[in-house]
Amino acid sequence: MQLTIIGAGAIGGTIGAHMIRAGHDILFCDADADHVKAINEHGISIEGPVENFTVKAKAVLPADLPAKLTNVAVAVKSHHTKSAAELLRGRLTPDGFVVTLQNGLTAHDLSEVVGADKVIVSFVNFGADYLSPGKIMQGNIGAFRVGELVGNEITSRVKALVDAFPYAEATGNILGFLWGKEAYGAMLYAGATSDLSIADHLENPKYRPLMLAIAREVLAQAPVKVEGFNGFEPDDLVGSLDRLVAFNRGSAKTHSGIYRDLTVRKRKTEIDDLLRDLSGPLTTFAGEIIHAIERGERICEVANLDLLSTYERALRLGAPLNAISKIISAPDRAANGPLHGVAIAVKDIIDVKGQPRGNGNPTDMKSKPASEDAPVIASLRALGADVFATTSLLEYAAGATHPDVPEAMNPYNSKRTAGGSSGGSASLVGAGVCSVAIGTDTGGSIRIPAHYCAVVGFKPSYNSIPLTGVTPLSPTFDHVGLLASDVEVTRKVFSALVGKDEKITPSKISGLKIGIIASHFDLPQLNKEVADSVKTTLDKLKSLGASVVEIDDDVFKELEKTFEDMLLFEAWQVHGEKVTNDPAHYGPETLRLFQAAKATSHAEFESAAKRRNELLPLAAALYDAIDVIVTPAAPYVAPATTPPMDTPDGAVEGAYTAIFNITGDPAIVIPCGLNSEGLPIGIQLATVKGSDFRLLSIAQAVETALALKLAPKN
Repeated sequence: MQLTIIGAGAIGGTIGAHMIRAGHDILFCDADADHVKAINEHGISIEGPVENFTVKAKAVLPADLPAKLTNVAVAVKSHHTKSAAELLRGRLTPDGFVVTLQNGLTAHDLSEVVGADKVIVSFVNFGADYLSPGKIMQGNIGAFRVGELVGNEITSRVKALVDAFPYAEATGNILGFLWGKEAYGAMLYAGATSDLSIADHLENPKYRPLMLAIAREVLAQAPVKVEGFNGFEPDDLVGSLDRLVAFNRGSAKTHSGIYRDLTVRKRKTEIDDLLRDLSGPLTTFAGEIIHAIERGERICEVANLDLLSTYERALRLGAPLNAISKIISAPDRAANGPLHGVAIAVKDIIDVKGQPRGNGNPTDMKSKPASEDAPVIASLRALGADVFATTSLLEYAAGATHPDVPEAMNPYNSKRTAGGSSGGSASLVGAGVCSVAIGTDTGGSIRIPAHYCAVVGFKPSYNSIPLTGVTPLSPTFDHVGLLASDVEVTRKVFSALVGKDEKITPSKISGLKIGIIASHFDLPQLNKEVADSVKTTLDKLKSLGASVVEIDDDVFKELEKTFEDMLLFEAWQVHGEKVTNDPAHYGPETLRLFQAAKATSHAEFESAAKRRNELLPLAAALYDAIDVIVTPAAPYVAPATTPPMDTPDGAVEGAYTAIFNITGDPAIVIPCGLNSEGLPIGIQLATVKGSDFRLLSIAQAVETALALKLAPKN
């Protein structure tokens, strides 16, 4: 057979060399002048574990192609298909054909120039790499199928190609093989964002949910019956991963072609064609990370694969819980730093550049994107973190949902709320989507969702993390803080954000002086199982050598009297104009709260603020004789929905948390058990303002002592 092969790289070069050795007349055409020169002077060499041989060959540059061509194979990268097709315009003889040896669904580009009846399609799955001019490495032998683009007949020209090509077989369902390769290829594209070998990223249990999900995403789009090959079976994707690992372990080609394009050859990849041919979030996320690598904004590293796995969990676990406001693809970040590759979600009340600040309000969610990051977000990016999503919240963090914005639900029971107002952040961490998320807390909005969702909720000392770029509710009491999978993650992120690389000095339970407020356990709305869980925790700590003493809470009671007037007055300063001029902007429960806030006068605010300032030194003195205050986190477990702040249940929800917003003391909630229905219960710890790392040390000691291993059943 006489065949002109356009593209003499890894695949075209390997196939052509085998055909020359078998006696066929092959003309190579390639745009690389050095490669063309080497082939003409020294032949083309195939190296590697399969075979080692060199054959004399002819090669030309595109400008030197003959005026007429009969049989042509196209083996260029998919994004060069249109250029290759143009080379054939007017050149193909009436009895000629074109066979594509490419990745992807490229036949339509060729058909537009030569006609669909002239196009034959092949599927190639052996591995090969271009080494240097005139030299190709063949890594293994894999499936090779040839079939007509139009119809399912195995024609004489298909049979002729099969006889001429190495390893080839004819098929009446060539598109079925191509769609199988699309699914397999999507897994390889995802893996190429890392520096792992094909076998390693397919084998690693950490990445298998991602690999399965991205393959299923592609297969769901296939318009034909998908065929299996080399261990890949569309009806057994789980088993396919093991078989594909074995197949790739047997190949000298360890990494995909797209990885080599990114890291070795430093050239544009075929990703645009993948994104053109396929739809779906995971393939899009993988493609946009590859684009970022092409632009030099990222490098191929495992952190990218970790981020893609986070996206997969966000879609599978977070989206059904209404926890996500927006997923952010290939987020900007520094190339390294103490939070390198840590995936962090952010409550959608904080400015994230390029995203609207949604505030749990449907109008705001469609508003103009932020032009700059809030300082906390800028810091996270500078520290190397991947800010991958914004999370849902109660409207304006004011204790109620907007009826047009679904409430974040609980990973332990999807019919229960995740709490508020930082419910989306708590839900994502509790579901295992990410290990840490940013929230805000004005009266318990980090700590109460942490209690409901069995995560760590940390409200640091007032203004430890700047509030700039955060929609205020009550600036005196607003805090930015963290929801995390454990205390160590909390410490790592908080330490990086405040610029203190402090390792926690280990605290011992023995000798720890714990202060409790007896009246906390007399609250009528305190659920018995919640109370019992907290008391059991205290008994455990006492058994390990801690002492528990009652403290006088009179000063706390007096401080609590200042909370409502200050919060409502400040909330009106923030929202009053909008409430007056555009009340329909708000959901009815939020509107009711803000309208009530109008009644609080400036004089009442000033009086409350003055009284608070008088009492704060007395509150700080409570810690003189103790190391930590321990309280319940909330009176009850997660209800069906978050009760509005101005209802009886809403008023009591923050009974144990709001005091530490008033004082500005650091406070943290950690899980301490489950109730009889499997719903989480947390315990709250607090220390004096400014002693954040001391609090984290104590919390870690308590966490270690409890040794809980909680996770949602689903």
